[in-house]
Amino acid sequence: MDHAAFADTPASRCAYYRRTCGLPAGIHPEVGRIVVKAGLVGGITMPGGLGQRVRDDLVFRGHPQGPVVAHIRSRRWTFLCRPDVPDDMRLFSALFRLDVSVVPFGGEIALPSPAEASGGFRQWVVAPRDTFRPSGAVIVDCVLACAGRKGAR
Repeated sequence: MDHAAFADTPASRCAYYRRTCGLPAGIHPEVGRIVVKAGLVGGITMPGGLGQRVRDDLVFRGHPQGPVVAHIRSRRWTFLCRPDVPDDMRLFSALFRLDVSVVPFGGEIALPSPAEASGGFRQWVVAPRDTFRPSGAVIVDCVLACAGRKGAR
């Protein structure tokens, strides 16, 4: 990731996320954590190993890359996406069995912040460069395809 694209304070990084990336980001001032509430932006969180396979599959299928956050300590990735995943309990149950979750409306998605740089809590796997976010439904399809392939090996 090109750190030069970001200023070095939570406020200036949050401003970059808002202006350049179209992310409705806010700051928890007591800790400098930058978050986006799910609504206009969706999020799909999964174990990092599955996330790597999903990202590789998206690239293989020729889908443009959207922002992906790695949560270092929990070894999980969150794909930022359009909030177009169908509200289907069978789908959510299948995802739950894979340890994958769709961030609910109003849920917070933590983004990398310079206030947390020394703690190494979050970093960009694919940094946002603009307002593009892929379809959440396409990401879910890739999750299910990748999980199915893993089980078949």
